[in-house]
Amino acid sequence: MLNPKTARRVKRAFDLGTALVGGVAAAPVLLGAMAVVHLKSPEDPVIFRQTRTGFHGALFTIYKLRSMTNERDANGELLPDGMRLKPWGEVIRRLSIDELPQILNIVRGEMSWVGPRPLLPEEMNVMTPQEQAERQSVLPGVTGWEAVNEALSDSRRRMAEFDLEYVRNWSLGFDLKILLRTAAILAGVGRAPDELRAPELKEEELRSQEKEEEIV
Repeated sequence: MLNPKTARRVKRAFDLGTALVGGVAAAPVLLGAMAVVHLKSPEDPVIFRQTRTGFHGALFTIYKLRSMTNERDANGELLPDGMRLKPWGEVIRRLSIDELPQILNIVRGEMSWVGPRPLLPEEMNVMTPQEQAERQSVLPGVTGWEAVNEALSDSRRRMAEFDLEYVRNWSLGFDLKILLRTAAILAGVGRAPDELRAPELKEEELRSQEKEEEIV
């Protein structure tokens, strides 16, 4: 059995090698999808950029293919996601084509194929500082233990618990299990409905966590 340090080096070598090869292979698909997004929704850049929390809490820019329009109401507020997600976006999401630009994040060493979901900074606050540090002791991933259990992630706190379980039990074998389950989901086996993916962050989750910290 490999020691943890060697196992992490193997993981990084796998990530980098497959990202480079996969990036070349996926380029025609990504370019075609980018053309569709530009034609269907030309008002904004086709690549979505956002600041997320990464390794050891460092912030980084994540890249995703835009799968929704940026339509707004009369007050300038974005319309609900369901109204901005068009049929072309549904196809992009169902096939996970929107995740392909994250290959660049993997090559740059900001992400791995497998790891905790890369969160917005404010979403980290469903965890204690100790839990945040533990969760971010590994690279965030394109897929992960929480991602393949989306149907059971009914709250942001539950999502965090799946990610903490992954970090505490990490091994190359665990990563392989997640990759195989991800492949099955991409093939249409056991995919969670969109409404169960990444539940909305609730104010009460943050307040309850703050109370726990005060007790500690």
